Amino acid sequence: MSLLSRLESKFGRYAIPNLTVFLIAGQVLAFLADSAPRAPGQASVLENIRLMPDKVVEGEWWRIITYLFDAPFTPIWIFVLFFWYLFYLIGTTLEATWGTFRYNVYLLIGYVASVVMAFVAWYLGANPAAAATNGFLYGSIFLAFARLYPDFTLYIFLILPVKIKWLALLTWISYGWTLLTSPWWIDRALVVAAVLNYLLFFGRDIWRGVRHGHRRMRFQARALQGRGAEARPIVQHECRVCGLTREMSPRTQFRYCSQCGGDYCYCPEHLQNHEHVVAASSEESGVGSQGGESA
Repeated sequence: MSLLSRLESKFGRYAIPNLTVFLIAGQVLAFLADSAPRAPGQASVLENIRLMPDKVVEGEWWRIITYLFDAPFTPIWIFVLFFWYLFYLIGTTLEATWGTFRYNVYLLIGYVASVVMAFVAWYLGANPAAAATNGFLYGSIFLAFARLYPDFTLYIFLILPVKIKWLALLTWISYGWTLLTSPWWIDRALVVAAVLNYLLFFGRDIWRGVRHGHRRMRFQARALQGRGAEARPIVQHECRVCGLTREMSPRTQFRYCSQCGGDYCYCPEHLQNHEHVVAASSEESGVGSQGGESA
């Protein structure tokens, strides 16, 4: 029984069903509230709910929770609607595949790791005003879906068909680029946090895939070596004295010596002029001769 199964048997009743819907509803409310008119100089709603470690230390503890409801910032409504549609599609599918508890655990691990890494980056000297985005956390949900359903066809804006595995590849590339080049340490920390829950859930399968691929390559290499050995020309005749072969001289008539103790082949030049190879019984009796015959 796996660790997750044991935890589910004990704490499964506390899992939150339809968690994706709950998160989307919170984002919709935050987005609508942020779009409402406000007094000059007044901070926006989204600015007040984002995870900023320095603000949390000053007492704004709610940011640790409300940053989950930070909606995508864009003035174009269709992009926001498409994000919510995609999040709903992916999140509900993962919950149906894994079950409510495991889906909750996946999000919980990513959430806790993101909060911890945000404070680590802030403590190590990240920009105090930098806010931790939840984009990498929700990106890990997308990567999990792509891992389970790589050939799922996603219609971007309901028009352009594309395999989700290629979008996942672009996501991994963007994560790697962020990790290597981002000037914001907090973004790098959040990438590490987003990858953590993914590896905890899929690390064993990835390792098995690597081992299987290694074994498969070794098998293919051995098969190619066997084919190469079969493809090598087999030398049928080779003079024991000078080493001349049928391949080197196709017209040469090779012969076997009837007085040699074995199947020894000779070219015409050395057939009558070679030292015979005597059998073991002849060697014991001291028999040996010079000359030769063709058979």
